[in-house]
Amino acid sequence: MTVTLATLPPLDGTIEPGGSLADFIWFRTGGPAEYLVRPRDVADLSRFLASLDPELPVLPVGVGSNLIVRDGGVPGVVVRLPKAMQKVAIEPGNRVRAGGAAMGISVASAARDAGIAGLEFMRGIPGTVGGAVRMNAGAYGRDTSDILVEVTLVLRNGDVETWPAAKLGYTYRHSELPEGAVVVEALFEGVPGDTATIGAEMDRIAAEREASQPLRSRTGGSTFKNPDGHKAWALIDRAGCRGLRRGDAQVSEKHCNFLLNLGSATSADIEALGEDLRDKVKANSGVELEWEIQRIGVDK
Repeated sequence: MTVTLATLPPLDGTIEPGGSLADFIWFRTGGPAEYLVRPRDVADLSRFLASLDPELPVLPVGVGSNLIVRDGGVPGVVVRLPKAMQKVAIEPGNRVRAGGAAMGISVASAARDAGIAGLEFMRGIPGTVGGAVRMNAGAYGRDTSDILVEVTLVLRNGDVETWPAAKLGYTYRHSELPEGAVVVEALFEGVPGDTATIGAEMDRIAAEREASQPLRSRTGGSTFKNPDGHKAWALIDRAGCRGLRRGDAQVSEKHCNFLLNLGSATSADIEALGEDLRDKVKANSGVELEWEIQRIGVDK
């Protein structure tokens, strides 16, 4: 399909042909978006998608903390929500309403300040609300599905709809959100709690992450889902893969379920290293690891 800037619908925000994704994706690798679209607000995004050729793929991306963007880039439209959609507000009934671009830590902090417990684990989720809702992100024994009340979406055809959490068909690290739908807002609910106790739990989560995960490296979060009855990191370690390298891609010595870009790794290096791990774990334990990191785009 041949699409040019001139044939795309108008947008009050910005449309950047060949927009870099490696500038903000955590791994700092990968090719560009064919068109990187930053809408001004929900209405702007809705109008744009309603008029966009229905054959053109649309992919929302947050901060890229759980993404491998392949080296050939991402065809179609990549939607990145603006800072205006990072707002977090407290509502009656121990509820927190957050824009799709809000970070997990912002949600957890707002809940803490309002004395709302049960959202502390969001402190351990390094991505946006939109990404957390889409993949049912979780940490420290809780998942997004445990606290989500409803989500507001701009569907691929431009319709704006609010869905109850039950409609998302949640399972472990998976939802049934339609392809091309963009999460623009989510409503979470906790329980009454003590601000100091909530803060202490958030501090514990932060310290545990710092101690156990390579947070200061070019990484992409948890690489593989934990198979039933197993921890992915332990299976990788048992297969002798701690520190394993392919070019400048390496299995973290600190946490085996994290892959690192040591400097000049390509996305192909990182993905191939992941496949190496899957092969070695299968050979060692018979367990087939399933990717948790989303791999998007096309090979170079």
